[in-house]
Amino acid sequence: MTLPVVPERRDPAYDLDERSMLTEFLDMHRTTVHRKVAGLSDDDAWRRFVPSLTSAAGILKHLGYVEQSWFRVRLAGETGLSVPWTDENPDADFERADGDTLDGLLDVYDRQCERSREVAASMQLDDLAAAPGRDGQHTTLRWVLVHMIEETARHNGHLDLIRELTDGQTGE
Repeated sequence: MTLPVVPERRDPAYDLDERSMLTEFLDMHRTTVHRKVAGLSDDDAWRRFVPSLTSAAGILKHLGYVEQSWFRVRLAGETGLSVPWTDENPDADFERADGDTLDGLLDVYDRQCERSREVAASMQLDDLAAAPGRDGQHTTLRWVLVHMIEETARHNGHLDLIRELTDGQTGE
């Protein structure tokens, strides 16, 4: 078995311009997601410690769809992208589907993050999203970057606890 390559995590420099600061903090948290799930078996990655659907793999899967939703759908206005959730099951992005593996989910997450970077690079911080949200409002790229830092960092906290409960590891 080949072990996955765990990306190096770099803290953003202290003297960056606003755009660089936002994108580097988001990328630092994206890398942390990788580091939190690295080395888990598929069974451990799907293990739940709380009554909700929360698992390391479920969080990873959810974050991939969050990247898709904010950058591709909202900011870029892409349509026709599939999602697992429905009105009857709004949390399906946390559930294991047939064929879901940790390596596969990491690959999907990496591809979504790369597409997110492309969308962000094509916009200015004050540019409005192509598609409105449920409230009819159009966010700016700046708002999405700040939100994604918050979203990814919050789930990294969950991953900290899940990883510690799974095998005692903590850290970055």
